[in-house]
Amino acid sequence: MNWVLPFSEIAANDRSRIGGKGYALAQMHREGMRIPEGVCISTEAYREYLKSTGMKDWIRMELYRKPFDTMRWEEIWDASLRIRNMFVKTPLPEVLRERLLLALESRFKKAAVAVRSSSPGEDSSRTSFAGLHESFVNIRGAESILENVRLVWASLWSDRALLYRKELKLDPDTSAMAVVVQKMIIGRRSGVIFGRSPVHEKQTVIEAVHGLNQGFVDGTIEPDRWILKRETGQILEHNPARREKYIVAGREGVALKKLPRALRDRPPIDNREARRIYALAVKAESLFGCPQDVEWTYREKILHTLQSRPITTPASSEDERSWYLSLHRSLENLKSLRMKIEENHIPGMGKEALEMSRLDLAGLSDAALAGEIHRRREIYEKWRQIYWDDCIPFAHGMRLFGRIYNDLVKPQDPFQFMALLSGASMASIQRNRMFEALAALIGKDLASKTCILEGKGDQCNPAILQECDRLLDQFSDLVWEKESLRRDRNLFLKIALHMAELPVKKIRVKGQSAALLQRRFLAHFGSDQKKYAWELLDLARASYRLRDDDNTYLGKIENQLLASVTEGSRRIQASSGPSGKASVDDVLKKALLAESSLSEARHKKTGKTEGGGFYLKSRQIVGQPAGVGIAVGKAKVIANASDLFSFQRGEILVCDAIDPSMTFIVPLAAAVVERRGGMLIHGAIIAREYGLPCVTGVPDAAELIKTGDFVTVDGHLGIVTIGEPTLREE
Repeated sequence: MNWVLPFSEIAANDRSRIGGKGYALAQMHREGMRIPEGVCISTEAYREYLKSTGMKDWIRMELYRKPFDTMRWEEIWDASLRIRNMFVKTPLPEVLRERLLLALESRFKKAAVAVRSSSPGEDSSRTSFAGLHESFVNIRGAESILENVRLVWASLWSDRALLYRKELKLDPDTSAMAVVVQKMIIGRRSGVIFGRSPVHEKQTVIEAVHGLNQGFVDGTIEPDRWILKRETGQILEHNPARREKYIVAGREGVALKKLPRALRDRPPIDNREARRIYALAVKAESLFGCPQDVEWTYREKILHTLQSRPITTPASSEDERSWYLSLHRSLENLKSLRMKIEENHIPGMGKEALEMSRLDLAGLSDAALAGEIHRRREIYEKWRQIYWDDCIPFAHGMRLFGRIYNDLVKPQDPFQFMALLSGASMASIQRNRMFEALAALIGKDLASKTCILEGKGDQCNPAILQECDRLLDQFSDLVWEKESLRRDRNLFLKIALHMAELPVKKIRVKGQSAALLQRRFLAHFGSDQKKYAWELLDLARASYRLRDDDNTYLGKIENQLLASVTEGSRRIQASSGPSGKASVDDVLKKALLAESSLSEARHKKTGKTEGGGFYLKSRQIVGQPAGVGIAVGKAKVIANASDLFSFQRGEILVCDAIDPSMTFIVPLAAAVVERRGGMLIHGAIIAREYGLPCVTGVPDAAELIKTGDFVTVDGHLGIVTIGEPTLREE
């Protein structure tokens, strides 16, 4: 069977073999439309690759590690990265490689080409999944083309595609990917035309940029926009962009450059060219029978059609897929986000949390406290929205770096790149260092140790008490039970005593191995690309640090809200006691009731559920590997804040999710198990900083595992085994 089909040889019954994009290009070629010369690599080549390498079983294992509907976005990304890395490091079988090489070398030689996805599941009249799968441009040489073909195959299982899994009917046994390879048209002006506007059915929209069009697809470059009358092509309005940068072809791939000053005041196309592009969309719609999203480019004065796909109805506002797609950001966009988070959001959250912590809630009247609860709820909701809009998308800095690192270095461990990111000066780690300092003081003072063990921490050495109070001040806007902790400093001191008894186990410091990995990564970039490589690494480190810090600072805001609710609840309880105290103001009761309703609604939204009145005992449960290593010990389930202070050195920390106020006990743990999943969650990041085995995404972890259970945590495979290990006689 022929695995490589030129556009001129593609027949109507080949659509299932070459996908929607390839079939559309073949139809346009037959109609005489000006498209770049190219071929389609059929789905049979993809299936042969999976069959010969055993990749299908690997993909199946990743997808069915746990029920897909229960996976968080972090877990989806983790699974996708592992699958992509399998494609990167698994070479083509020799027979397949030779056949593809022969066909590609004879047709393209050293010409620059674009390598694009053409999945049978995409670009139909019912569903158009533009941007889900990978495309690569300005690729030269058959060997490089084949490298990028594998990356396009891998993108069938990208995190974006997996989110659309039901729509795409992704299944390892039936899914396949074809690939389009076309000669590259290095256009000077490029863009897309929507034959029917996605937001106004009687209009047509043209978007255009100087240079290549890769820039405005990922939001790096803002396009000029023309609105036309759909029936006649009459230009209704032109909305110019701020023209500062453009995408150009480099020796390999593309590069972002400053737009020449002469072009900054000049629209990419004129009115006559806009009408020619409109005519192109009309012809495409006539050919395919429905409005089209057509990608085009001008080379000199010649208009070329790059691809065409149907326009579909936008997703509903309840659909989270568009939000998920927005998590993928360009380097330039991420740099802007970083500035916003570091200069505005983190200081802003810190300032508001500190101001709230200084307010004496006990001194407020009931009505004033009710107003304060409402105010704090509004402050928290404001920052939570900012967290979702800016902080979570900034985590893509790590994801972007990890993908590029793996594509270049091809490591066996798909998360090896994390070694280059850890050790950053995170807020929670800085606070833990204060604990270590307190522990060091206690470790040198036998008398104070004895006092703490006897529950008489207030009789410790004054220097120890002073350091303890300094630590409590640092916790003042994070721990809402601060005053009760001040009354019983022994709780804090006991944790510090456990830490003092630990073997020397400081935060993992980047050593020669990390330095070696960094050199290997940078060695893949030429001298003209070194600046980009350093920018990428620096941004990834900031993304890693801020992924933790933003949780910490949002936690400060949330805990100040909880502090006000706790004070209100205390008054309710006191008023119903035997002392006969006057009834609490109804305004306060209503505020607490409203807060309880909001918390319950959010509780349900996160999928967090209470126990159902029975105890399901599992022997082995599977999650996501998030910190390498194996540890055994007794489980300690953390259900609320009071459980933290009974945590014992060497226990396995089991919880729904480690929040920032829990970070200080992580150094005492032998391993971490969480219900929430992913390499990017707060608990996983902190566990890796201390070199602890960590398994995340364990369904109902805090219900299936009970305090006192003997647990084995395998951070390599993501498996948690409950019960004493059985010994076999040889």
